[in-house]
Amino acid sequence: MPQPDGVLPPDLWTRPRIAAALATCDMATVIEGVREARGWSQGDLARAVDYSQSWVSRVVNGQQSLTVSQVQDLARRLAIPLHLIRFADDPHRDGRDQKGVDDTRRRDFGRVVAAGALVTTVSHPPGRDGAPHPVNETTAPALRSITGGQRRMDATSSARHLLPSAVAHVHLAEQMLTHSRGTPFFTELSAAASEASGFAAWLHADQGDMGSARMHYRTAVVRARQAGMRLLDVYMLGSLAAFEIDTAEDPELGLGLVREAEHVLGPAAHPTARAWLNCVAALAHAGTGDRSAAARALGRADREVSRPGNADPPWPWVFAFDEAKVAGYRALVGVRLRQPRDARAAFDEAFGAASPSVKQSAVLQVELACAHAEAGDVDEAFRLAQEALTTGIRFGSERVIGRVRSFRRRYRGPRARCVDALDDRLTSLMTGLPAAG
Repeated sequence: MPQPDGVLPPDLWTRPRIAAALATCDMATVIEGVREARGWSQGDLARAVDYSQSWVSRVVNGQQSLTVSQVQDLARRLAIPLHLIRFADDPHRDGRDQKGVDDTRRRDFGRVVAAGALVTTVSHPPGRDGAPHPVNETTAPALRSITGGQRRMDATSSARHLLPSAVAHVHLAEQMLTHSRGTPFFTELSAAASEASGFAAWLHADQGDMGSARMHYRTAVVRARQAGMRLLDVYMLGSLAAFEIDTAEDPELGLGLVREAEHVLGPAAHPTARAWLNCVAALAHAGTGDRSAAARALGRADREVSRPGNADPPWPWVFAFDEAKVAGYRALVGVRLRQPRDARAAFDEAFGAASPSVKQSAVLQVELACAHAEAGDVDEAFRLAQEALTTGIRFGSERVIGRVRSFRRRYRGPRARCVDALDDRLTSLMTGLPAAG
């Protein structure tokens, strides 16, 4: 009998019938496609997913609706990459308990918004002599160098200004990749295209364009997997997970992506990768209110950063993932778990040992403002929020401005002059009129 962990055809998810099923949330067709691709009978399928054959029959015939937990379980058992599935936002998210809700009460999968990470190949004009533009051993390094330069500029430049060139660079990388098929350079160019898409995703997220960010992150994952580079695959999966957890505020989906990344990474990986993934997992656990799981993940991250060899980060990580970085995540976890004292202590450790970029500092300032507000230090909380807002306006960062708006919405403390001042600035952003006073 075929094994459930056998290798699926690499083009399965881009085949027209399966792609259409993903786009229309037709889980029955996706599962049936996996069954056919593996050469299973329906009984084989039932044994692989550990459900009764009658239940499986109802699913593939569209007679059995699925919960989110069942979809995730089936995806794991059938090796359906979780990043191909995007769960719709829960309309009751804002009112749910801090510990989260049982995922069996979330929306039926029939209402899930799914999209395959399908990349439309950019049409490529020939050169003047009618032949395709040449691709050689210098093409991938040149593309990666451009992405690296753009990343460095992101620390001091507006995402709005960088986006046009970043998106154009993605198109260029895709064009070069198209012309590398059948050449020895295809793997390296797939990796270069992945990095370009990952950076474009980051910029779109900074501008508040969730749909474009998600599309580029998924493309980055697909290209990394196409390149066959394990660490790049993990990096892009983890980046997508962090986006879903922190920006899209879907910690359950993010945690599933982290688990997929851990599976890809394997046990014998560089400590930087393991430490970072554990920190992302801690954020996801904090988002669901699971304090003990978050603490365990942070503990694992601490152990990894102390291992020999962690000082030299592996590609595609650029900077060492050290104790200060873990402290920054511990602070974020403390804010989400409403532990202001722990959060403020961790922020002091993180800021004292490192100098993050201006925009990232502003994001952390808003998180620190939340911790101060929880502790009753209203003046300091709103001072930090004001500073962050100034940075967000200066760089046109919707990521930062949105965090400040979210901080203000969640504040339920007493009115004060500092509260009114922030309200005036936020109102002026909406109306275009100068703030009062």
